[in-house]
Amino acid sequence: MGDLFDKARGFTRARELQANGFYPYFRAISQSSANTVTIDGQELVMAGSNNYLGYTHDPRVLEAAEEAGRRLGAGCTGSRFLNGTLELHELLEQELAEFCQKEAALVFSTGFQTNLGTIASLVGRDDTVYLDKLDHASIIDGCRLSRGQVRRFEHNDAASLGRQIRNSDPETGKLLVVDGVFSMEGDLAALPELVPLCKQHGVRVLVDEAHAVGVMGEHGIGSSEELGVLEDVDLLVGTFSKSFSSIGGFVAGSEDVIHYVKHHARSLMFSASMPPYAVATVRKCLELIRTEPERRLRVRAIARRINRELMDMGFDTAGTDTPIVPVVTGSVERTFLFWKRLFEEGVFTNPVVPPAVPESSCLIRTSYMATHTDEHVEHVLEAFRKIGRELGMIEG
Repeated sequence: MGDLFDKARGFTRARELQANGFYPYFRAISQSSANTVTIDGQELVMAGSNNYLGYTHDPRVLEAAEEAGRRLGAGCTGSRFLNGTLELHELLEQELAEFCQKEAALVFSTGFQTNLGTIASLVGRDDTVYLDKLDHASIIDGCRLSRGQVRRFEHNDAASLGRQIRNSDPETGKLLVVDGVFSMEGDLAALPELVPLCKQHGVRVLVDEAHAVGVMGEHGIGSSEELGVLEDVDLLVGTFSKSFSSIGGFVAGSEDVIHYVKHHARSLMFSASMPPYAVATVRKCLELIRTEPERRLRVRAIARRINRELMDMGFDTAGTDTPIVPVVTGSVERTFLFWKRLFEEGVFTNPVVPPAVPESSCLIRTSYMATHTDEHVEHVLEAFRKIGRELGMIEG
């Protein structure tokens, strides 16, 4: 007779990495600033955070969060559907809709739940949803929950998407879901090619702007704005755990669609709502995003410098043009060794290995903040130069 827990007892890979000192996950941070973290008494430059605009430690943001917590308490202890809706939630939704240039918006407790609830409520058993093969796990899981027909196309390949559309039942409802910025590789979705194709075939479009909102576009709306297709994108999804320095997520679109999702998304209706301090944090960050465009310019300038100098050293950075700058390392073993040496040199990064990427395409994912100083940037670059030479990845 089989034991459900046999798989747990047979899972040894993580313990082997721990025993050998190469385990990079769940590293507990004891102290942090806008740019650095302390782990086991060692201070490191944080080059692995999604805090792109650097607002997590901004006094104005912290003050707004504290005031909301003192006025409304530590949490809502209920779902939006019942006792968990605050005036703050509704104010934030109005502000997000205006910011995104859409009719309405709806906030969820996490970004992951936003994709789960939005996709699963809109895509029915008889509908078809199209996914880029590198889409985020929350998108994939949302499609699984929807029970719709899922068709995946090659990364950023409009011809591949076209074939999938033509092979679908023309009478079914159809939705394209793509990341605006792909979270591991840092590249932009091919929206100028994908969106017109969808419009031609009656496919609705949802773009997850998680890593783009606040950073990309003239006003920080995201990749849809950056690439000039904002008006033709039906739904924008975003998260508050990156540029908004908090937790939660949102979807913005036409009022009738948002109203429908509001009354059908199980991840909204059966989850406790965003706590007051989180909503206040997001509102303040949204205000600052709209009034401090220099932050966007700064973080993109830093990322472009990092990318340019890493490429000049001889590293493969996968052609990124976002604050996510990956360094392709190849094998799993080399990736963990590279991560460990960077950590020893005082640089916090994120190793990315299967199943997030193919076996031979592992990488070190770095990401940058508007608050990084020139000294932080130099420290990161010097660490990569030193370790790249040690491991024979670059010359000189």
